[in-house]
Amino acid sequence: MTKIKTAARLSRRQFLTSTAAGALAVALAGVLPDPVLAADPIKVAGIYTVPVEQQWVSRIHVAALAAQERGDITYTFSENTSNTDYPRVMREYAEQGHKLIIGEIFGVEAEAREVAADYPDVAFLMGSSFKEDPSLPNLAVFDNYIQDASYLSGIVAGAMSESGNIGMVGGFPIPEVNRLMHAFMAGAREMNPDITFQVSFIGSWFDPPKAKETAFAMIENGADMLYAERFGVSDAAKEKGILAIGNVIDTQGDYPDTVVASALWHFEPTLDAAIAKVRDGSFVAADYGTYSFMKEGGASLAPFGTFEGKIPQAALDLIASRTAAIKDGSYVVEINDAEPTSS
Repeated sequence: MTKIKTAARLSRRQFLTSTAAGALAVALAGVLPDPVLAADPIKVAGIYTVPVEQQWVSRIHVAALAAQERGDITYTFSENTSNTDYPRVMREYAEQGHKLIIGEIFGVEAEAREVAADYPDVAFLMGSSFKEDPSLPNLAVFDNYIQDASYLSGIVAGAMSESGNIGMVGGFPIPEVNRLMHAFMAGAREMNPDITFQVSFIGSWFDPPKAKETAFAMIENGADMLYAERFGVSDAAKEKGILAIGNVIDTQGDYPDTVVASALWHFEPTLDAAIAKVRDGSFVAADYGTYSFMKEGGASLAPFGTFEGKIPQAALDLIASRTAAIKDGSYVVEINDAEPTSS
């Protein structure tokens, strides 16, 4: 059963993140017609298909909690919402007067868009593998385009792998996963052009035991470094005494001798942009994916922590130069959404 919760100003889980003419023009353009008064917190609801501790969703949840703590929004959320139940929960929140609904509709794209069409005065900001539809002006899309940070974490992996064999465990081969894996692989090849990869998808967003077993098989096949796109992979690395690279969140605190680096996603720029547009009445169908780029503050490489001083200097130098180039736009990490394969 879907759980609907109102988030307190401090998280209950200790983890972890116009003018009148302008208003008329906005209304005529088919966007949300009523700006929210500056003094009023915007009523926001989150709908998630997994627990809010899961990596990807946790970043949305943490950003919403931060916006609530600032007083910009009030925040209610549902977790463990099945795809079959998702449209109903969207309708319930819309009927309850929420002005902005955030979530992820990867498995329920058509149904979710039908719901959004029925509530033109509600803004929907949804994780999606598809682009915005101008005919549905109140639904904007986003994805975690953190390929910049993933590329940098790959440089670390390529420098730290002694066997030149890296195992990569993902959830599903959808664009938002594929692009991160490809960027990671490109970074690793910067340090070792001959490096090989074992790539596997477990067919689930949250199945740590299955991810762990898949990682074990890769280790038995020679991998001495793992890319932990899913929970469970770092547990396998820890048990077998090899290294891992994290994704979306920093788990080094839980795996101090295992997780060398992590590509972090910061959802705050994405959510804050949407809040501002809902507030001034300018929210329209758009792709918010670029707010996840490193130059926008949407991604970063986690501190090396316990691995400070253990990463080869050549890798550190390359990371520093590439980071600066990514931020100033002189170096662009390729976005490759094709399904990656083993080499």
